[in-house]
Amino acid sequence: MPFIPHTANDTQEMLAVLEIDHLETLFEEVPPELLHPDQIDLPEPLGEMALARLMRERASQDERGLLCFTGGGAYEHHIPAAIWEIASRGEFYSAYTPYQAEASQGTLQVLYEYQTMMAGLTAMEVVNASLYDGATALGEAILMAVRAKPDCARRVLLPATLHPHYRQVVQTLLNGQEIEIVPLPFCNTGGHTVPESLHHHPARSFAALVIPQPNFFGILEEVHALTNWAHQQGGLVIGLVNPLSLGLLQPPGLWGDQGADIACGDGQPLGIPLSSGGPYFGFMGCKQAYLRQMPGRIAGRTKDKQGKEGFVLTLQAREQHIRRAKATSNICTNQGLMTVAATLYLSLLGPEGLHRTAAACHANTADLARQMQTVAGLSCLFDRPFFHEIVLQLPCPAPPILARLEQLGISGGIALAPYDGLLRDCLLVCATETRTPADNSRFAHTLKTLLAEEKGHGTSDF
Repeated sequence: MPFIPHTANDTQEMLAVLEIDHLETLFEEVPPELLHPDQIDLPEPLGEMALARLMRERASQDERGLLCFTGGGAYEHHIPAAIWEIASRGEFYSAYTPYQAEASQGTLQVLYEYQTMMAGLTAMEVVNASLYDGATALGEAILMAVRAKPDCARRVLLPATLHPHYRQVVQTLLNGQEIEIVPLPFCNTGGHTVPESLHHHPARSFAALVIPQPNFFGILEEVHALTNWAHQQGGLVIGLVNPLSLGLLQPPGLWGDQGADIACGDGQPLGIPLSSGGPYFGFMGCKQAYLRQMPGRIAGRTKDKQGKEGFVLTLQAREQHIRRAKATSNICTNQGLMTVAATLYLSLLGPEGLHRTAAACHANTADLARQMQTVAGLSCLFDRPFFHEIVLQLPCPAPPILARLEQLGISGGIALAPYDGLLRDCLLVCATETRTPADNSRFAHTLKTLLAEEKGHGTSDF
């Protein structure tokens, strides 16, 4: 919003019409213990000219042209020009949530097609019309699972192989909900959750098990064994998946004997640019049995009195714009523009294109792993199958190496020590379909040179 027109006098006039004295009265449903009594520590406001300059400076950081080997939840993929040429048309670009079906048939149809394609991609029976991002989608999935399993303890099993930022968001969303988060350790050699290590969690002692596939380290989890075990214990399975990987890997709806109960993740790989961290969008699908527990908007196809086909938002009574105090969620943001782009991306690539893209990602990462293991002092930390990310063990601390790589035009990955002290001197690197063998060779050669310099300076233990 470029301009907020309401003055203090305008606000007082509106309050007078409503016959209330304070703006806070409009939010009296919020329990007092959840209110923040102090002012939020925000920077001083800027004028329009200064703010525009600041944002131009921030945007210019995206134009440095670094050769990107950084993933960790947001990935550089090729986005065909047609995607945003169509998505940026006025009828899509400026559209808000399509509450008025009679004025929003185009947007509603796109959302319906998006749901249909995502349901096919994830092998889930129903998919909503998007959430805010992957991390909040996971938090919503956990809340949904706890509601759906009142006969189980209010506990969720959360693997340590889950993205650390996702774990932080889940902790924030579940804080105050009286839901216990139980961390699950990972295998030091495989980088995955070992199904046999879960035997001490008895039946009904948890509502859901979260399974990331691939996990934060890029490793493929034993999804079939984990899914079957969770179902045998009476819990639900939440599959957190990279949607692009489903062009190559089995979808969550086919995991184990019965399939995952809920699937979610971040849709950024489906035609959404990195753009300094967003906006992206979250997706969620589930089995039909849990449909009424699902948050978010759902576009449906129907017929009018004349038998003409049309599209509407359905099951709206669950949402905050209908019954605010009783909604299943109050974070059901519809990232409509992003889902339009994802719909176009999936339509343009089709099943074959998605498969080829995912296969190219894996092949490029396998080539990167081979080249890196020829560099003295480097090794791949884990020995299990991966998708398009691997963890490299360096002979020295990673942050200085990453800083030097950036100076040389390479975004070299993510240092893992800040997230797990056991992963000291480890680097998470990624190669998507945009990388070439020549790119991988440049990265390996540059890293080899920098490690040799570190060794020559005597600043690391080789």
